Amino acid sequence: MFGSGNDSKRAARPSETSTVEGLIGQRMVIDGDVSFTGGLMVEGTVKGSIRAEDGSDAVLVVTPQGRIEGQLHAPKVEVSGTVDGDIVAAERLILGASAKVHGNIYYKVLEMAAGAQVSGQMIFQDEPRRSLPAPGDTRDDE
Repeated sequence: MFGSGNDSKRAARPSETSTVEGLIGQRMVIDGDVSFTGGLMVEGTVKGSIRAEDGSDAVLVVTPQGRIEGQLHAPKVEVSGTVDGDIVAAERLILGASAKVHGNIYYKVLEMAAGAQVSGQMIFQDEPRRSLPAPGDTRDDE
């Protein structure tokens, strides 16, 4: 009556104002770092960091099937899948109901649906971080 049961798939799609220019499909596994501009949707697995080019208005979307084993760094990040690593969202971070994050998140604006899981610190940033701290370094120098 209230939905077709596809809410998780609908929530994983990028915002209406963004355009997906790259897709890492469900059966794909990328072993290495990825850099991008524009929109990138991850439905598969990335074993490495994903970073938007500095100064870009990039959007990174991790669908419910997507898995990242590394750090994410982009202005806008939408996660409905699994991330094992830190997330730096310079502008906006959206965590869907099926999101599982094992790492710290650095955000300016955060939307978190009921059911999303975060195992790590949630750190508000007035100014975007230029780089992630070294592993084990919990100081907040910036």
